[in-house]
Amino acid sequence: MTEPLDDLRGDDADDILARPAEALAGTTYDHDDRDGDQFDREERAALQRVEGLSTELEDITEVEYRQLRLERVVLAGVWTEGAAEDAENSLRELAALAETAGSTVLAGLMQRRQRPDPGTWLGSGKAQELRDVVIAEGADTVVCDSELAPSQRRALEDIVKVKVIDRTALILDIFAQHAKSREGKAQVELAQLQYLLPRLRGWGESMSRQAGGRVAGGEGIGSRGPGETKIELDRRRINSRIAKLRRDIRDMKTHRDTKRHSRKAHGTPSVAIAGYTNAGKSSILNRLTGAGVLVENQLFATLDTTVRRAETPDGREFTLTDTVGFVRQLPHELIDAFRSTLEEVADADLLLHVVDGSHPDPEGQISAVRAVLADVDAADVKEVIVVNKADIADPEVVDRILRHEKHAIAVSAHTGAGIAELIELIADELPRPSVRVVATVPYARGDLMSRIHESGEIAETEHREDGTYVVALVGPDLAADLAAFAS
Repeated sequence: MTEPLDDLRGDDADDILARPAEALAGTTYDHDDRDGDQFDREERAALQRVEGLSTELEDITEVEYRQLRLERVVLAGVWTEGAAEDAENSLRELAALAETAGSTVLAGLMQRRQRPDPGTWLGSGKAQELRDVVIAEGADTVVCDSELAPSQRRALEDIVKVKVIDRTALILDIFAQHAKSREGKAQVELAQLQYLLPRLRGWGESMSRQAGGRVAGGEGIGSRGPGETKIELDRRRINSRIAKLRRDIRDMKTHRDTKRHSRKAHGTPSVAIAGYTNAGKSSILNRLTGAGVLVENQLFATLDTTVRRAETPDGREFTLTDTVGFVRQLPHELIDAFRSTLEEVADADLLLHVVDGSHPDPEGQISAVRAVLADVDAADVKEVIVVNKADIADPEVVDRILRHEKHAIAVSAHTGAGIAELIELIADELPRPSVRVVATVPYARGDLMSRIHESGEIAETEHREDGTYVVALVGPDLAADLAAFAS
């Protein structure tokens, strides 16, 4: 039993799809000095889509789907459960994703069904209605608010006659645009290839590498025999590339683990910033450290992990790590590829879970982020909910979140409201040194005194003939190193 396909164009588009990026962010903040020097802003802004490229489905191979070239798109959603508001929020988010990828959103269509059609996802009749909208709007791409099976996408393309992209492919395309570091690019390529592998296909003789008689220039005897089809060759090459990327990412993970263990050995506490995409994580990092990390009113503006040092009001050093944002239905390929990066969250002493207080469904954001954190074994990290954009959020919504969450605080990275209180909260929640040591540190071991000043709490010091006499609270690792000089 299906209901008519709801057309969300025209006047209704003002509610669902009009200015979709702003619908998610609440408002647009201009970049200013508080965000530091963002040297890659001009480069990011210069990334533009080429207009006028046709994506009309012709004789192409599926490998070309990695180059989406999104332009004028129509969105399609299937609402199977939950409230209508939830389905509309999901379509708004899809519109913001499409705009972030460089597309122009022309229309949004939503259909109420008990379950997606196994053949064409929408159903053959509704797919034909979608084709009529595509023709009327002059669209060249359809973006579906779900991950489609390869057979569903092929069947839908056969009806609408333009390229069909699902939510997963769209997110992968955004990641490919925004990744800048070597590790980030490798992680994105790995996710793309894992998504692509089961979706390889082709048409006719162009896919064949098996010659017989005079086919493909063969001369009969001597040219016949076993050979790889093009699809088999592509699959083998992709598997080889996946294996190499996994080795490369494993090697890069070792380097990051070494740096992280070094910080742990020096007793430096770590704070990870995680949350939904476009919640304001990078803005909060800039407020706390002056890091100058790129801030954009875009989804997935940050892909590469940034680690910066900061200090508590009482002088204790800690590290702040900005991580990639999450989203509903985040592709499993991306979670697997970015697992090594997300381990920064699992190893943190404190998690700042940033929530966009102005979003239509902030509780849904919290649930989506916690689901991903559970996948990377970070669910047990001490968590503080940071409700950002409190200056433009509904006060009742902010109060509701603060009442519901055990550890929560409302801030505005834009105005600076609540940032001082957030720093105090971080200082209170970070682990404090607990081992009391009394030692005389030789003057030649200035490195140990430096570590005591960085991570310990000094109660007494005195410069003596044989070294510096110190009474302090330190971490277990540093206490072990000081044991040889105990007084």
